[in-house]
Amino acid sequence: MARNAEKAMTALARFRQAQLEEGKVKERRPFLASECNELPKAEKWRRQIIGEISKKVAQIQNAGLGEFRIRDLNDEINKLLREKGHWEVRIRELGGPDYARIGPKMLDHEGKEVPGNRGYKYFGAAKDLPGVRELFEKEPLPPPRKTRAELMKSIDAEYYGYRDEDDGILEPLEQEHEKKVIAEAVEKWKMEREARLARGDDEEEEEENIYAVNEDESDEEGGKEKDGEEGQQKFIAHVPVPTQQEIEEALVRRKKMELLQKYASETLMAQSEEAKRLLGL
Repeated sequence: MARNAEKAMTALARFRQAQLEEGKVKERRPFLASECNELPKAEKWRRQIIGEISKKVAQIQNAGLGEFRIRDLNDEINKLLREKGHWEVRIRELGGPDYARIGPKMLDHEGKEVPGNRGYKYFGAAKDLPGVRELFEKEPLPPPRKTRAELMKSIDAEYYGYRDEDDGILEPLEQEHEKKVIAEAVEKWKMEREARLARGDDEEEEEENIYAVNEDESDEEGGKEKDGEEGQQKFIAHVPVPTQQEIEEALVRRKKMELLQKYASETLMAQSEEAKRLLGL
């Protein structure tokens, strides 16, 4: 008596043989799209792939399937998408329509591509998997840059520091610091003076007054010494200063020359110059 496995195999073999005889055997999709040479069959396999993609996209929406099952489903969907692209290329080669241009894009729009990894998409719950969610997070946009006019609106006297004393804090601090610096400078000067006296300088030399004017100082160019009012310091002019009369005479001569150059002829100008030369002017 045969074992059950052998009986099952025998029954299956008989059933298979009956299907082959009746012509009802389900045809398998070719592994390579290039093996198909008939346009109707190529379109049939494309429709079959689209149906499988739709089923798997519906399954991957369930987040309770687990991380590993969701990743497997997402890989299978991407594999079917690539296979669908191969069949569309084969259909175009056989003279059929170009589905890449005119076909619906619903299946592609349901997935989301990872930036920098073109072609691989994530569907449904796969977009919320650990390590995938971070890939789709967009960096915050940088703050908009202000224009020059907007920057100028916030510029006032306070921007340039003209109101620093208004708070009542800075001015007392500056006065205190100023007193401290003056005291340190005076102390330093006293120490230097004592050091000079200790070295043997009994009589301290008077500091030279750079503003003093010597009485016997004279101008090499013949400058005139001008006396001021009573009680005021006298100053020495080191350049010749013309008088009011000399200035007026120079202006008159200049005006005459301008009028002569404007209205007089060359002959009259020559006679005028000759007359000036003879008179010694």
